[in-house]
Amino acid sequence: MSMSISSPVSLSTLLKARIGAAVETLFAQPPDPNVIVVEPAARPEFGDVTTNVAMRLARPLGRPPRDIAEALSQQLAQDPWIRRADAAGPGYVNLDIAWDVWMQAEGRELLPIFPPQGGKVIVEHTSINPNKAAHVGHLRNACIGDSVARLLRRTGQLVEVHNYIDDLGRQVADTVTGLLYLDPGTVATGQPRFCDFCWDVYAALHQGYQSNPSLKAQGDQTLHELEAGDNRIAWMAEAFVQQILEDQLRDMARFGIRYDLLVHESDILRAGLWETAFSRLQGSSRFVRETDGPQAGCWVLRAREDDEDAAEERDGAHMPDKVLVRSNGLLTYTAKDIAYHLWKFGLLPLDFRYHLRGDGLYSTGREILEHPALGGANTVINVIDRRQSYPQEMVQEALQAVGFEEAARNLHHIGYAVVSLSRRTAAHLGVPVEEGRDVYPMAGRQGIGIKIADLLALVAEAVESARSRKEGIGSEAIASGAIRYYLLRHNLQTDIVLDTDSVADIHGNTGPYVMYTHARAAGILRRADPTEAEAVAAPAPAILDPWERMVAISLAWWPDVLVEAARAYNPTVIATYVHELAERFNRFYEECPILRAGDTERRFRLALVRRVVAVMADGLDLLGVPAPDAM
Repeated sequence: MSMSISSPVSLSTLLKARIGAAVETLFAQPPDPNVIVVEPAARPEFGDVTTNVAMRLARPLGRPPRDIAEALSQQLAQDPWIRRADAAGPGYVNLDIAWDVWMQAEGRELLPIFPPQGGKVIVEHTSINPNKAAHVGHLRNACIGDSVARLLRRTGQLVEVHNYIDDLGRQVADTVTGLLYLDPGTVATGQPRFCDFCWDVYAALHQGYQSNPSLKAQGDQTLHELEAGDNRIAWMAEAFVQQILEDQLRDMARFGIRYDLLVHESDILRAGLWETAFSRLQGSSRFVRETDGPQAGCWVLRAREDDEDAAEERDGAHMPDKVLVRSNGLLTYTAKDIAYHLWKFGLLPLDFRYHLRGDGLYSTGREILEHPALGGANTVINVIDRRQSYPQEMVQEALQAVGFEEAARNLHHIGYAVVSLSRRTAAHLGVPVEEGRDVYPMAGRQGIGIKIADLLALVAEAVESARSRKEGIGSEAIASGAIRYYLLRHNLQTDIVLDTDSVADIHGNTGPYVMYTHARAAGILRRADPTEAEAVAAPAPAILDPWERMVAISLAWWPDVLVEAARAYNPTVIATYVHELAERFNRFYEECPILRAGDTERRFRLALVRRVVAVMADGLDLLGVPAPDAM
């Protein structure tokens, strides 16, 4: 899963070009650019960067790699960008960079600039059921999606961000059923917001389902009424969903999360998208109405005939064929999602009606108004919990079944693991804890979880109590950044066990640590001579301290990190980089006097600090984390 992104000029691209030119000069044979790999050296004594190009060229050139490395080292040592070049080991070439040359070449542009990449990318994220308050698992989704969108915009992509509002789903029907038919005495009152009250209603309803079969039947009927539309229940649910959605959007906004378009599931039916998609699907031999067996009466999308695993499953107990329309006529979530994706790719001759909200956000609705071109993407990225991989695969299968192979290839699912609560956090929330059990999965039907608003309040309180000084940004802004960083620093496929005390820690791989590092660097520039503080280039000392070199190497590799993260749709790459840069800068700060250094050292070190401030702010912005000048 990757995207083609044009790389900006960077140290690595310049070095690759110089190494390629040296190879051609020495051996009269231009190398394949893919053969040349340049990486930061594993240890300072190996130099600043290293390449194994000599070993990769040994076979094509028919020469020992060590001989190639020695010849290359002598040739590269004459390059003005390279201060020293040595052959090492079986055929490595280790290089020290002329950092003042790098600074002067990069001096006009502190940060890499990416050209427009062409086409449009739709990123769908958040997409939670509008039936109760959002919890931290939903926030992980939103933070991933928001940062992916920021990354793609940063690297030259035209991005449109969607939030899919499942206003016809079972969860909405359940909460509406609870509001209408539950005994009021079973739900506590006094909640601060409607979405918090509905959190308790939803949990109480599922307890009621276990003891009251008639209540479950009522929930089924409510679901029918929602999908039918234009009736008493459907109109009540629309007002209910709107209030919950407003609460959810306000929660997300406190974390800097914004959208371009809200797509309501009900509008997929109202606009006729499903009817058109249904007729398209009927033209495929894989979309059939089953006449017997457990799926009799259902319209299903059959697995491909060449899928041997699916054939074995069909012969057994599991049915790999995806039901899109149930025997009672109700559509599954996947059916509507298929219609939505055909629209996303601009493959249906229909469009929604739109409503423009007061905050400049477009929403599908009942109005007709002028609006920017929406939908019609070349690439679609969906951020959805990895447990939903199968439905995502079936959307892809449906695109293939109706002949849209390119769209199927350009549909990408970013799956991620779940968030659970640590024993300490669960106990703090009043969840009964058990001896020997350290992880507590969230369960909305049982009311177990931590709401976004509650999490933000808890972390803000911890930040406020830990701050000895109250300079710069407020504690809630720090808490918001701390939570976003915590959720993004974990590998996407790693389960997170949330511990609220760890989120707010000022030490280690945490949001407060990287924010404080940016504030420390900005503070140095404030105290420096203004002329020197603004300089982004300066002559380098004859001998650099190892930590000067480590900081310079990190800064030089920022364009490559941006490309890597954007191509992989992975903001964790950015979080890892920002933390490493913070650690290297703090060691540099401890080991290398800056304002008290001699003229040459001071100017060079201030130029490094100026770049650290710019690059850290760039990286933190991609993570949605503040870059405070004081803290």
